[in-house]
Amino acid sequence: MDGDACPVRDEVFRVAARYGLPVTVVSNGSRGVRLPEGVRRVIVAEGPDAADDWIAESVRPGDICVTADIPLASRCLAAEGHAVAPSGKIWDSTNIGAALAGREISRHMREVTGGQTRNSSFTADNRSRFLQALDTTVQLAMRGPKPPPPAMPDFFSD
Repeated sequence: MDGDACPVRDEVFRVAARYGLPVTVVSNGSRGVRLPEGVRRVIVAEGPDAADDWIAESVRPGDICVTADIPLASRCLAAEGHAVAPSGKIWDSTNIGAALAGREISRHMREVTGGQTRNSSFTADNRSRFLQALDTTVQLAMRGPKPPPPAMPDFFSD
């Protein structure tokens, strides 16, 4: 879990405990956040993207990353992991490209206009959507990778 300012820590801990799954919280400092027993804490050096880099380099196939950071989610998917945003968005190969493009367009517009964006407040609905998305993703990850589709017969070979 990307532990810097994650609004769904407690939810992650509860779901992980229910399934008996390990949790690693990665951050740039302890931030005084108390973690349940058995939760691994990794503190990385200060600096932009240090926590994201550690997560992306450590994620393995089937791991689940909880992050609001779209580029980090993309890197986790590239490593055959799963990614879920605190808002309840499940990132996958069908939506991550558009999200990255939208993020870049928004960055460009802020640069051009000098405008800032505001994040909406985190609501009970967000929390509920996240819990549902995390549960769905855990079940998907526990089933393992989908087998490749069967090969199509080659009717045109000699």
